[in-house]
Amino acid sequence: MEGTEPLVRHTADCMKVSQVLSRIAGKWSVLVIMLLQKQPLRFSELKRGVDGISQRMLTLTLRHLERDGLVTRAVTTSIPPRVDYELTELGHSLAGPIQTVGAWAFDHLPQIEEAQALYDTKV
Repeated sequence: MEGTEPLVRHTADCMKVSQVLSRIAGKWSVLVIMLLQKQPLRFSELKRGVDGISQRMLTLTLRHLERDGLVTRAVTTSIPPRVDYELTELGHSLAGPIQTVGAWAFDHLPQIEEAQALYDTKV
């Protein structure tokens, strides 16, 4: 087709994209992004909202999301200090696609479970 770029990517760029996708597609990152989509939350509120996550894993997840520019961390000096987490504009732009993929998974869960059961009987 005339005027379209060929779909050729450099290996280094693909590796970088793969790393980003692996971080944002992790189960904890997805849940944190979905919780923060509605409003900023404190660490303790996020911990209560993400069933099964350890304090250490939540801390690491938030640090990765902050490093990638998806979340901001705001410290309010008080006793004890208050720390709020909020999605950035970039984070909000990711929340929509994550919600779409999640909705797709819910809609197709019976078909996926059926395919898994069929596969498991063959193995």
